[in-house]
Amino acid sequence: MSEQPEFEIFLAATPGLESVVQHEARALGFAAPKTVAGGVSFMGSWPDVWRANLTLRTPNRVLARIGGFRAMHLAQLDKRARKFGWAQILSPDLPVKVEVTCKRSRIYHDRAAKQRIETALRESAGLQIDPEAPLRLMTRIEDDLCTFSLDTSGEPLHKRGHKQEIGKAPMRENLAAAFLHQCGYEGTEPVLDPMCGSGTFVLEAAEIAMGLLPGRSRSFAFESFASFDQGAWDAMKAQTTPRHTDLRFYGSDRDTGAVHRCGANAARAGLTDITQFDHFAISDRPRPEGPPGLVIVNPPYGGRIGNKKLLYALYGALGKTLQERFKGWRVGIVTSEAGLARATGLAFKPPGPPIPHGGLRIKLYQTAPL
Repeated sequence: MSEQPEFEIFLAATPGLESVVQHEARALGFAAPKTVAGGVSFMGSWPDVWRANLTLRTPNRVLARIGGFRAMHLAQLDKRARKFGWAQILSPDLPVKVEVTCKRSRIYHDRAAKQRIETALRESAGLQIDPEAPLRLMTRIEDDLCTFSLDTSGEPLHKRGHKQEIGKAPMRENLAAAFLHQCGYEGTEPVLDPMCGSGTFVLEAAEIAMGLLPGRSRSFAFESFASFDQGAWDAMKAQTTPRHTDLRFYGSDRDTGAVHRCGANAARAGLTDITQFDHFAISDRPRPEGPPGLVIVNPPYGGRIGNKKLLYALYGALGKTLQERFKGWRVGIVTSEAGLARATGLAFKPPGPPIPHGGLRIKLYQTAPL
């Protein structure tokens, strides 16, 4: 592949998880990723954009900062937008949705700036403008600097393409991956979720252990860009092959429907052979045979499901089961209520940062090996 020009690549992160995204990007060999407002930034080319979408588990989206210029007034914005090299990136037959925000700039009217950019795209590059288009061109005008970014992911990255059957208040895949990362999970130990819901923690852990790429089963917005190289993309996806693991990954739930949903999701992900989902109430959950590992669970909490006052007994039963049967295992519990975490009776380390999820702010509470 010929050498390609570099530009800024931005990994949009859930607030509070920027350092996790940075650590993952660095571990996967992206060049000098740094935390910035809203996510992580590094320099790269289009193949780096493709690889980021394909391999990273924890970001929300991958944005390509394709360029920009100074613009002091609308006429200057119009003129410079017409000279921008759109044809090298976007195809004329690909509809585009334009989004504009203005901050601390002499161009302060978002709608007027949006109209100028849309007109420039239509008249100078022959592009179609559609407010419902899946391809988003995001324009930020701040301190008189106009910066163009393309959402290269399309659907959010947590949509891996496997978890089609979900229950109430499911955990997003990228959040599950981030919490696994914060627990120090590297794919070398078994993982169990005794309230598995849709199976997200179990499936993410199993994929990590097998070396399966999170984006292997889905499509991305960048595949329709003029800059896309199908042959190079196919070769990139073929470079990584699943590795063998003797580990097993366990989920259980008191809801038989949840157990069936988890099995179906595991089958779509190609994880049936190393995952096991069973019907157990939390008090009946046995310890699996084999070495200790990580128990990670996202139990109900008051603002999410049901009445918080009725949940203290559930957390107490969870703590009792873990203390009695899971000696040597580490525990991670995700909840919005410190009081519920304390109801387990487990000795937790200081909790992780608050993470927005479903209108609440949740934290990860971890233990040392029990």
